[in-house]
Amino acid sequence: MSVLRLSVLSRIFREQYVSGNGPCLLCRRGPARGCLLGNVYRWTSSARPKDKAAAFTNCKIELLEVLEHRVQQLQAEETASMLEHRSSAATVQMKGKEKAEKKKPVETPKRWMEKLKNEQVKMHQRKERLNGKTVKTVSHPDETSQQAPVPKPPKPPKTPSKKSKKTLEHKNNIQVPIVAPTEVEDPHVSKLLLEDKDGNRYGGVQMSILCYLETCIFLGDLDRAQQCLNYYHQNHSRRTMLTTAMYNLLMRAWAKKSSLHHIGQIFVMLEEADVKPNVGSYVATLECMGRKDSTKSTIEKCLMRMEASGISKEQLFKDFPYEGDEQYMVLKAIRTVHKDFQPPPPTKVVCMSPLVQEFYRKEPHPQYPKLDFTVSDLRDRFDRQLETESCDTVTIASVEAVQPVTDDKKEARALLDTLRSQWEKSLLLAFRDSKKHLEAISRKIRKINLYPYLCLLDDEQYVQIMMQSLTRIPPTGESFLLMSRELGNKIFNRISIRRKLQGRYMEKMQEIYTEYCQLLAKDGQVSGLLPREMWEQLEADRCRSQHLINLETSWPNALLVQVGTYLVDLIVQEIKLPSNLLSPRSESKLIPVLYHMYSFRSTRQIGLIKPHPIFSQILSEAGETQLTFESYIMPMQCPPVPWTSPRFGAYLLSPAKLMRCVEGAIQHQLLLEKSPPGQLNPVLDSLNQLGICAWRINQPLLDIIVSIFNDKGNEKLDIPPPLSEAPQMPLHVSLNINSWDKMSYQRDLAKCRKKTSEMYSLRMDSLYKLSIANHLRDKIFWFPHNMDFRGRTYPCPPYFNHLGGDVMRALLLFAEGRPLGPKGLDWLKIHLINLTGLKKKNSIKERKEYAESIMEDILDSAERPLTGKKWWMEADEPWQALACCMEIANALRSPDPSQYISHFPVHQDGSCNGLQHYAALGRDEIGAKSVNLMPCDTPQDVYSGVAQQVEEFRKRDARRGVKIAQVLDGFIGRKLVKQTVMTVVYGVTRYGGRLQIEKRLREMESFPQDFIWDASHYLVKQVFSSLKEMFSGTREIQLWLTESARMISKAGYTVEWKTPLGLPIIQPYHRSKHTMFSSNLQIVNLQSSHDANERPDTLKQKNAFPPNFIHSLDSTHMMLTALHCYSHGLTFVSVHDCFWTHADSVDIMNKVCREQFVALHSQPILQNLSTFLLQKYCQDSETKLSDCLRMSLHFSKVPETGDFDLEQVKESTYFFS
Repeated sequence: MSVLRLSVLSRIFREQYVSGNGPCLLCRRGPARGCLLGNVYRWTSSARPKDKAAAFTNCKIELLEVLEHRVQQLQAEETASMLEHRSSAATVQMKGKEKAEKKKPVETPKRWMEKLKNEQVKMHQRKERLNGKTVKTVSHPDETSQQAPVPKPPKPPKTPSKKSKKTLEHKNNIQVPIVAPTEVEDPHVSKLLLEDKDGNRYGGVQMSILCYLETCIFLGDLDRAQQCLNYYHQNHSRRTMLTTAMYNLLMRAWAKKSSLHHIGQIFVMLEEADVKPNVGSYVATLECMGRKDSTKSTIEKCLMRMEASGISKEQLFKDFPYEGDEQYMVLKAIRTVHKDFQPPPPTKVVCMSPLVQEFYRKEPHPQYPKLDFTVSDLRDRFDRQLETESCDTVTIASVEAVQPVTDDKKEARALLDTLRSQWEKSLLLAFRDSKKHLEAISRKIRKINLYPYLCLLDDEQYVQIMMQSLTRIPPTGESFLLMSRELGNKIFNRISIRRKLQGRYMEKMQEIYTEYCQLLAKDGQVSGLLPREMWEQLEADRCRSQHLINLETSWPNALLVQVGTYLVDLIVQEIKLPSNLLSPRSESKLIPVLYHMYSFRSTRQIGLIKPHPIFSQILSEAGETQLTFESYIMPMQCPPVPWTSPRFGAYLLSPAKLMRCVEGAIQHQLLLEKSPPGQLNPVLDSLNQLGICAWRINQPLLDIIVSIFNDKGNEKLDIPPPLSEAPQMPLHVSLNINSWDKMSYQRDLAKCRKKTSEMYSLRMDSLYKLSIANHLRDKIFWFPHNMDFRGRTYPCPPYFNHLGGDVMRALLLFAEGRPLGPKGLDWLKIHLINLTGLKKKNSIKERKEYAESIMEDILDSAERPLTGKKWWMEADEPWQALACCMEIANALRSPDPSQYISHFPVHQDGSCNGLQHYAALGRDEIGAKSVNLMPCDTPQDVYSGVAQQVEEFRKRDARRGVKIAQVLDGFIGRKLVKQTVMTVVYGVTRYGGRLQIEKRLREMESFPQDFIWDASHYLVKQVFSSLKEMFSGTREIQLWLTESARMISKAGYTVEWKTPLGLPIIQPYHRSKHTMFSSNLQIVNLQSSHDANERPDTLKQKNAFPPNFIHSLDSTHMMLTALHCYSHGLTFVSVHDCFWTHADSVDIMNKVCREQFVALHSQPILQNLSTFLLQKYCQDSETKLSDCLRMSLHFSKVPETGDFDLEQVKESTYFFS
């Protein structure tokens, strides 16, 4: 009824407002009661309307918005309310007492929007109760046993001065405490996921405490860190949140101060907490004794206690990450008692994977390639990269057309500079003022608070980061949550760089890299070592007493967002501009540059930060030609630092993760760090090999693309047009039209806005990529690589890289050139035809002959790309095709094409690679032939094969009189089924497959649209039936994997496995968890579906396991190919299952690729997986016996395999082609 009443009220009010009858009775009474609705809607510090007419207008509009939002909210609430009523009725007797205790009188809200916000929070809590858990609106890491209200900010002075009134108003709304999610451990969830190899737990609470302690220690405020540790230690319930790592962190800090007294106190705390000291504890103690020159008897007592705990002196020097002179001081203390003691030499680590034993044996002697640079050149490049990363940001010129600077543009730029100067001063004053206030509050509390995180950088740097974010906000607005997280990440990245710039880190880095160049440079004196091996050897020799591993704790997602929200609050509150800038005759008043508002996405309400139209217009008129990026956004100017561990590699200073993951998921990193020594070496070496490839820009092609980009773009060629080409908004409708026409107008308006927003996003994305490419046009650069949790590799720079689309790939060339040789030109011709997509069913020989038959068109495309026949524009990948045409033309113009130095990458692509792995796993002969694992004269096209099979099913049903089968006559083809066949191996369901086919049918103009629904249902059924017949073994394996994952997740575990190369993988799919905290602008709701404290999401776990397992196999195949190509001296990079190399080395790469695929699948992959699952999940004492029995039976029933001979893959021409 509430929904119906509000709907009617909303409609009546809109009709009254449209007819111009003035405010309703309630609104007329509002000003008399001092409750002006126009001031309630929270646009943050916007100026209050001064005259009543403006107030009434705002009142009408915003009350209408509130009513309409309320209708949407209540509609979304009804289902949750009904479900909650049903579930609570069953447990009312058990929980009645708890509800009575928690129930509190609710104050009648004074404003409509406050009521709306409060009820949203209640709705969220009801939904959480349905899941059987209680989420506190605001909680602290020390308040796990009791609910606590949000700490109220201090009251302002009774008589503040006018000058400080606004400042005090902002101060009093500061959310001082850092919110850490309250963790309630589920007994059915494995507790080992968030523990490191030393048993330290890394849940959300522990991460928050650890980051706070590290921050205080970095700032030199050891007393604050000690007070925080004491605060949590003194309470038994809070003490359980502490780990040995936290106590050790303080001990290592006090050791630097030679304060043995404080270390002794912390040892007492360890005993009180019943926590056993570990290697780190005794390292800190001995270090302190070494600095303090303690007596021999004191040190001897410490060593005796250490050995009584089961820790030997030798263990102190095995893989412990020493910093600075720590190791020297520990040795000094030990040698006071044992004068002749020597640390044990580092043990040689051998990788045990049978797939790479021959590779690491290095027989015959490997021919690792050298870079075409001298040692001095590489050292100069290192210095330039170091300077770039030290500056945090890089400013480059935009590629947008340089238009003449008119007087209006000069005026707009001058105005913008003046405003920015004022805003910087205003932000700096506000930031310092609010920080002083936070400091005063933080002195009175010992808990975690925000203040230390605002002292890590200079105040001017925080202001600079805020000002940069101001320019990047699109006119359509940015999500408040995303903007906050981005600001938090920028702060964290800069702090990481600052930490490395202090101390001796950079001195050691420079010393090692200088010698490392001897391995890479063509005039270097070292060879026969892998980059990782060389770096480890240099680090052991030159940094014996100091490790370069990054030991800092990554900030949890909640902390990043909270630091970011604090800065966003400041921006919105403090940055203002005069309202009459564009209309000088109007009244002048200060208005916010950014507004906070709400928008609905489906039934969810989200906060938006939107720029004022005046600011957007000034930016547009100024037409600035500079773009500023974080330094890690840009490719590197020197070869990346090789990955030597999960915590070290890639950039010189900027932080980088070995395994990229969802923001806040740390289980992957912990799993990697638990790996035995040497197990990850093949993975690290393959990433290093991909990153060591040098690149350059295809300048002629870049000039053509930029010219089209500045000439209104071309959507057919994937060059986004400017916003001037956006569709015009529909004309405003008259007030007297009917409801249907109004709905049609609103729908057209929404489409136009959506299209405009998409065009802006695509245009800016291309602008960033092309501007970076233009900045690098005369330079050599490198892409450091990392991987996702399945092992698939990616370049670290996010915008410009070879994993981009057709345009980005076409712009990239190998920096190293190699002669084409006798077959290189033929491979260029074949590659060109592959890019056109014209001869997919033809043999390699026929493709080459076809290329020679159209050589006139190829040369015309190269010489006159925009004015000639434009043959290249019809290709599937037009820009790569044009680049290949230019390369062929250049080779033919040279005196001897075989001696032509080519920098062009030639691709070899897998034939439906996912099905290739399934067919090899199941030794399925029919499936293997369909995906070119068996030798054939012409390539087998699995998509065409499925289409033919579906057509046979259709003909059979048509003869039986099935109507839809008769309608589909003549419409079934390769394109119709390709996407579904391609994605079925990666877990697409029948529902998803139906949507894919429906989309293809809608693209067919001649197909009767009335039959799309029936046709898509019919076709998806036939496609799945066809695949089941063609790939019988594949389906059995898929079902076995799916059922395995279902059983594992039902038992309370997440699915985990190891790739054949030893990379540990865990699926991060858990039930959603919400953490809420309030800021000045809104209540922030952080939703996480990867928190390992929550139970696994069974549906996602089981649906994702088959595709993720196959992805882990194709990444393993790529890594093996990369390693062996490197040992053959080849340049090799990949885009997942598409391998790139020089034209003259395609044959060698193809041979290596096939050999490694056979070697991979010659391993008992499914049997090894079965053994791993049995050991992992069926030998845990906490698992129910019934679950253990069921899982044991299922895991043991490995799907049977066929008779396909894997050796045939080595002879298959079209396996990769």
